[in-house]
Amino acid sequence: MHRKIGFGLLWLGFLVYAFLFAPPDDPKTLALITHLSTGQWDSINPLVIALFNIMGVLPFIYCAVLFVDGQGQKIWAFPFAIGSFFLGAFALLPYLALRQPNPTVSGELNLSLKVLDSRWLGIVLSAIALVLVGWGFSQGNWSDFVQQWQSSRFIHVMSLDFCLLSSVFPAVLGDDMARRGLVNSTVFWVVALIPLFGPLAYLCIRPPLVAGSASAQT
Repeated sequence: MHRKIGFGLLWLGFLVYAFLFAPPDDPKTLALITHLSTGQWDSINPLVIALFNIMGVLPFIYCAVLFVDGQGQKIWAFPFAIGSFFLGAFALLPYLALRQPNPTVSGELNLSLKVLDSRWLGIVLSAIALVLVGWGFSQGNWSDFVQQWQSSRFIHVMSLDFCLLSSVFPAVLGDDMARRGLVNSTVFWVVALIPLFGPLAYLCIRPPLVAGSASAQT
């Protein structure tokens, strides 16, 4: 119950902050989103481009964990996971509030679950993230980014969304490790404490799922 209340309050607090206390909307926001989405990046700060695209990587990380988690829940996980591609933590936090602990694999692994469980997905996502972060940090304009963070609701909330999605991943990590029989507190804390690349490394090294059971590895 405490977990449900905590995630519910976190979702409500983020919602209130985003619409009442974040910087005002920039009239150019719609054009910026359109250009980011269509690859028209010539005049956009590489840090903004990198962050925008990383916000597409993070939902894939959650999909790789939540689709199998949802098989043992009373609510479907995939609407929340898919919604996170568009709404980030606004879509994901309600699922985290409503889900129950689920350390086992329920049912068979269909094709989509096998793809999401593949280490190749983690490797591909890691490569994309490394390129984005390296390019953004090396080519980006930090003073311009800070100025936009202070003046644009879209940039401001997207940055906080990244921090929030990174910080709540441990809420589903423990159960995913248990489903794989991976009992290692060091692995848990390394993954939990390293934003983005901790979860990506986990997707690359985690043991495969065994349908209908939780294997007993250490």
